[in-house]
Amino acid sequence: MCKDCGCSITHDHEHTIHSNPQLNDKKTLAVIHKILDKNDIEAQHNRNHFAAHQVSAFNLMSSPGSGKTSLLEYLHEYLDARYAVIEGDLETSRDADRLIAKGINAYQIQTGSACHLDAFMVHGALHHINLDDVDICFVENVGNLVCPASYDVGTHKNIVLLSVPEGDDKIEKYPVMFRRADLVVITKSDLLPYFDFSIDEAKAQLSKLNPNVELLVVSVKDSDSMNTLATWFDEHKEY
Repeated sequence: MCKDCGCSITHDHEHTIHSNPQLNDKKTLAVIHKILDKNDIEAQHNRNHFAAHQVSAFNLMSSPGSGKTSLLEYLHEYLDARYAVIEGDLETSRDADRLIAKGINAYQIQTGSACHLDAFMVHGALHHINLDDVDICFVENVGNLVCPASYDVGTHKNIVLLSVPEGDDKIEKYPVMFRRADLVVITKSDLLPYFDFSIDEAKAQLSKLNPNVELLVVSVKDSDSMNTLATWFDEHKEY
């Protein structure tokens, strides 16, 4: 259970899953709104911080194993802009270590038990990154298709990754994340011949949830798709 959003579930004797009854309690809802309100204020502070240094910020969200870190490892070969990465995981600094080994400026946040990053965590990490040396800051959120969508971390755009092995049904099953997306990236597209994943079905689901979202199909093994992604980031920089 996420101690911030209260996303526990209950079961009846018919094995039907119901939403947390605490979310019908006015006191509980008031606490949740208070947490999110404070977070939103800090998120705007982060955006002001990015603007002062003329840095564009992108929040990368997905389930674990979708290829967020791999994408950032390879992107430096295609993206002209200098970038830094704030990494979020429950434990270890493995992802940040991978990026640092590639010469990419990265800082690891270990959340302990929290299933998402929030604006306060990102603000703390910003004090460990020299924003004067970068044009873009990526926030690689904790691998989770639910909770990160509820927390504004102070970035300018939300990017959601969905890998081919996960299946195209995840879009409708986890709608909140995809409604918040400015860009959806289908990753590991080189595996399309081996999995029952339909790009057309993914597009159809997205058009229902978020008609204005953009969709890119990418593989780190395909230079053309990586160049297209790099161009998207370059064209959507803002401060």
